[in-house]
Amino acid sequence: MNELWTKSAGDLAGMIRARTVSAREVIDAHLGRIDMVNPTVNAITVTLAESARAAADAIDRALASGADPGPLAGVPFTVKENIDVAGSATTWGVPAFAGQIATIDAPAVAHLRRAGAIPLARTNMADFAFRWHTESAIAGHTRNPWDPTRTPGGSSGGEAVALATGMSPLGLGNDLGGSLRIPSQMCGTAALRPTAGRVADAASTEPSVTAISLQMLNCQGPMARRIADLRLALEILSQPDCRDARWVPAPLAGPPLQHPIKVVVVRDPLGIGVDSHVRAGVDRAASWLADAGYELTELAPPDLAEAAEVWLDVIGADFVKMWPFLESLAGDGLVRFVREARTAGALREVDQDGQMAAWTSRQRIANAWSVFLADHPIVLGPVVCERPWTVGDDLRRPTEMAAAMRMVLPVNVLGLPSCAVPVGCDDGLPQGVQLIGARFREDVLLDAAQAIEDAAGTFTPIDPRASRCTGER
Repeated sequence: MNELWTKSAGDLAGMIRARTVSAREVIDAHLGRIDMVNPTVNAITVTLAESARAAADAIDRALASGADPGPLAGVPFTVKENIDVAGSATTWGVPAFAGQIATIDAPAVAHLRRAGAIPLARTNMADFAFRWHTESAIAGHTRNPWDPTRTPGGSSGGEAVALATGMSPLGLGNDLGGSLRIPSQMCGTAALRPTAGRVADAASTEPSVTAISLQMLNCQGPMARRIADLRLALEILSQPDCRDARWVPAPLAGPPLQHPIKVVVVRDPLGIGVDSHVRAGVDRAASWLADAGYELTELAPPDLAEAAEVWLDVIGADFVKMWPFLESLAGDGLVRFVREARTAGALREVDQDGQMAAWTSRQRIANAWSVFLADHPIVLGPVVCERPWTVGDDLRRPTEMAAAMRMVLPVNVLGLPSCAVPVGCDDGLPQGVQLIGARFREDVLLDAAQAIEDAAGTFTPIDPRASRCTGER
């Protein structure tokens, strides 16, 4: 398979720079792929075809003149609909914001543009990024290309599906409670949730002051099919932007670690059960890391259950105040999800005293994790402890699904980096794991993720509902 839409972002950048292919050809190939595949999966909400072609032509002219348009010159990327792209609507998935046109790029988009990358399309998301399945009141459901009865995850499910089906080689999403990593597991793609403060964030289409839980827990990050593309994107996205005072000027690589690097393998977080499909993926990744020279051990990371409770409390406190407004704009799917989650206790109301107590607990838990990661720099475990959910599960069993995310939520609460890595597929469904590390040690996680990818091989892009895991494309 030699089609341009199958290539990685790094490979495309090299081909365009060498002028073996033009940026315009790359853009047209991906637009053609969108025309072919998107009607089946509904991941792309709008293409930016005219501006993308114009940008590609400018890149080709610059290269012909001997100029250097940047390390990602001509490479297309897609953007979740709650991230500002100048001249495009930041809809958050709801009709009320369909006319909310950004006047300036979000920092992540601006950094990629300056590196020569080209915004190609916007991707579907859950209303207000607040659901574990991707359904928006504007675009409807996004379908998992491996099995349309399974969810692509949320809330960045449109982005993961676009990557998995070859409509995009690189994407931007965000992660308040797993929204980068969950869709990656469920679609067989990769993602990096950077350390809090690593990637600047700002928007012209929302209030300048957001809820404290969003300020503390949400994070912008790259999504891709290849670990090398995550590494390349992180280097670009980690640049400063004066609009975000939270940005931290941390180096991309920390001090060398003593070898062999210790990896804590968590096969069944809290010992309350994990799906055999997920467990097999963790076992496989652990074996590959051992073969690559990592030292494996099995320990329980500190305060997993309490960290997840802190996430629920700090989100709950702000949710009480935000929901009356959000409900008036949300689609039926989100309204039903919130009703079911509140009834089941998976989404609970917390007053300000409760939120303050949770923030106080957070610091103690963060300190315990800091000490733990100093001795064990990598934690390997599941993303979600269940195989890709059936569409509608989040409306029927929100409590069980929240429990299945017990390795997801602590990362957000503590501001830690985490990398989601595909490791194969069983029963026609993709498998993925996550690697968790110390603050600002994305370099350590990406090295380990690359070792896993080197052993696992690659599984995407795929054609929706085509044969799985046979090597056929």
